[in-house]
Amino acid sequence: MSRIGKKPVELPSGVTASVSGQTIEVKGPKGSRSFHATDDVTFSIEDNVITISPRGSSKRARQQWGMSRTMVANLVTGVTTGFKKELEIQGVGYRASMQGNTLKLNLGLSHDVDYTAPEGVTVTAPKQTEIIVEGTDEQLVGQVAANIRAWRKPEPYKGKGIRYKGEFIFRKEGKKK
Repeated sequence: MSRIGKKPVELPSGVTASVSGQTIEVKGPKGSRSFHATDDVTFSIEDNVITISPRGSSKRARQQWGMSRTMVANLVTGVTTGFKKELEIQGVGYRASMQGNTLKLNLGLSHDVDYTAPEGVTVTAPKQTEIIVEGTDEQLVGQVAANIRAWRKPEPYKGKGIRYKGEFIFRKEGKKK
């Protein structure tokens, strides 16, 4: 039995959900999101609680049961509070700034990096060394943050680069004479 799948997903006030076939749509204050599940699970909504149950006892049905419950919980979290990733920039001369909808990064390259965020994700730079990525889709927010970080990953000798806030970078000792 799936310990995650057994837990029901509660809908906070101001959030509504509707099921049509294998698609569940959740609407809330930050917008609406939907998820299309496989035929291995069923959804039921009763008294502001969404329950997910498997169809049958096959291995695939049990796998989809826990995954579908997590996806529905992420939909509810996305339309109520949203998801947020914070990035820090470290290094002399490394900085970020917003110009309209474009994030402009100076990362010690021969050119500036211009990054335009996809629709549904907002990128802000409150300080020159801080980037905040926010949105309702957890996967998309994480992917945008990873794409920005990929331009200059933190290196292990001086720690220069773009890192997630609170990320630990294993530091190496330099060459000895």
